[in-house]
Amino acid sequence: MAISAAPGIAGAQQVIELPGEDRWLEADFEEVYRVGSALGEAWEEFGTIGRVGFDDAGNLYLFDRLAARVVVVGPDGDFVREFGRRGEGPGEFQSAMDMVLMHDGRVVIADMGHRAYHIFDPGGELERMVRMGGVAQQVRRMYPEAGGESVVRGARMLGFRFQSPSGESTIGIPDPRTIERIFLTGDEATVETAAEVWGPAWTKLRERLLAGGPQKIMSRGPRRGFEPELFAGVLPGGRIAFSDSSAYGIKIAERDGRISSILTRPLSPEPVTERVMQAEKDRRLRDLEDRPESSVSRSGGRMTVSGTGGGARARAQIETLEFAEEVPVVRDLRTTWSGRIWVLRRSDEPVSDGPVDILAADGRYLGSYRTGATKLPDAFGPEGLAAFIERDELDVQTVVVKRLPRTVN
Repeated sequence: MAISAAPGIAGAQQVIELPGEDRWLEADFEEVYRVGSALGEAWEEFGTIGRVGFDDAGNLYLFDRLAARVVVVGPDGDFVREFGRRGEGPGEFQSAMDMVLMHDGRVVIADMGHRAYHIFDPGGELERMVRMGGVAQQVRRMYPEAGGESVVRGARMLGFRFQSPSGESTIGIPDPRTIERIFLTGDEATVETAAEVWGPAWTKLRERLLAGGPQKIMSRGPRRGFEPELFAGVLPGGRIAFSDSSAYGIKIAERDGRISSILTRPLSPEPVTERVMQAEKDRRLRDLEDRPESSVSRSGGRMTVSGTGGGARARAQIETLEFAEEVPVVRDLRTTWSGRIWVLRRSDEPVSDGPVDILAADGRYLGSYRTGATKLPDAFGPEGLAAFIERDELDVQTVVVKRLPRTVN
């Protein structure tokens, strides 16, 4: 897939060609502390850690989605406080899906049950709730914008939109071809397009009969194998770095949505041949055999649903899977507070993590970490801090906080 400007975005773009040869960095990160243990104190027995983040003071916030709470850990790894609980009242979570931590310590929790955003002050007290408003907003991964009352969201996912018999739209997932900016200044959130990206258009319109009449459903249909995903991160000044194609092209969008530059490396995506397609089907079938009939797994902020509708149906979906033309080079992307861009590339196998490139938003290539030397941090913080969500030998989720060299953070 060629790298090109997203439709509707005008203006000159600078294509910056980075070196093709890797310059290896040493992943000699200093471990600061780790939290999370089945044998530890009660506060660090986590259910499902959905998100982590740092504030300006270096405090670590952990969103335990299963336990419906936020745990705050100090710079020394000691417990500070926790807040939030399951319930129906203000500040209580019905179906909390994601957390974003503003740099000043305010916490935003997206709750699909309330159809609202809970905003907590730095002390963990509920400041206010902001209604999602309009059509129900499907939660996608959110990113904080420094110094403002807004967050950015933009992780591509399967989508659908349906209308009630009266014709009024009741549920919708935001257009998968946009990165959106959500303003939380009023009683109801407002949304604007932060950047337009490549993405499949809505492809199927079908109807089904309900008691009240026909219901229209528009969907993208099954996702193709190796279809490029959207990976994004916020840079200083409200700019956004993102990857939306199978080629190695990291696009930099300005605050007004204009693509100002594209950072490229001469790393070509692999053509999807019959051999590659069969190998990927075999891999998915093996994974299906190892999982329950219906399961949800998360990796790198992405959600994979397997076995939906029973094993036989899932197997049939795999065997009839359609594929994109190329295996994407980029597998994930993160940005640091200072504007570094961490890019995870694929390895030799189509579905495997490879080296991690470190880029500067101004177009400099800073080096790469070898395959397996490090994963992408799940959160970056001040003074070189970074948090990694891991699992210990007992398969218990832990969070390891390390200090990275300033050149890469």
